[in-house]
Amino acid sequence: MAPNKEAKIQFYDGVNEPVVPEIRLTRDKNGTTGQAFFIFEKPQALSKLASGEITGMKLIDEEGELMTKEVKARFVDGSPTFIEAIYSWRNNTDFERFMRFANSYAKSNGLGYSEKT
Repeated sequence: MAPNKEAKIQFYDGVNEPVVPEIRLTRDKNGTTGQAFFIFEKPQALSKLASGEITGMKLIDEEGELMTKEVKARFVDGSPTFIEAIYSWRNNTDFERFMRFANSYAKSNGLGYSEKT
């Protein structure tokens, strides 16, 4: 069986999150460090079918995995409605690796992206 080349996001090992997040990037003025902010609206990871505790978010593609533990659930009227996660990078090499994941994830989910100036 051929390996799955689709890029994916997981909150639980082996369970792909089907909800596609809104992703916003910020970088410092010299472009070295920055963050990607992920917002998942009504993700499956917060549904009644999900089991276990979310301890992080994995970004998985053909190159391997990126991981962040900066994950929070947001509640609306007492119900978990959003997951917010932040992936940070400290150098240009890490940023380029994140962008390769982002492009692969966009292709896997039929998405594009736009830059704001």
